[in-house]
Amino acid sequence: MSRLTITLPEASYRALKEASALRNKTIGQLIDESLDCYGIKSREDARELVLRARAHAGLGADAALSAALEETRAARGKP
Repeated sequence: MSRLTITLPEASYRALKEASALRNKTIGQLIDESLDCYGIKSREDARELVLRARAHAGLGADAALSAALEETRAARGKP
C-alpha cells in the first residue's frame, strides 16, 4: 500500500480526525471511501467496470462507453 502526505487546514484535519473516531475507522479508510464515492478509479478498474456493464447490458463498445460517460457526468453533476 502506498503512503501519501497531504496538507490540510487545521479545521479540516480536526473534522477528519473526529469523523474517523466517530465511525471507528482510520483516516485512510475514510479517504479511500471518499475516493470511491467520487468514482475515482484506476483506468484498469474503470475499464473492467465498463466491460462488466457492457456484458450485462448487451451493448457494443461504443454504446457502452457513451453510456458510461453519460452516467459519470450525471453523477458528478456536469452537463
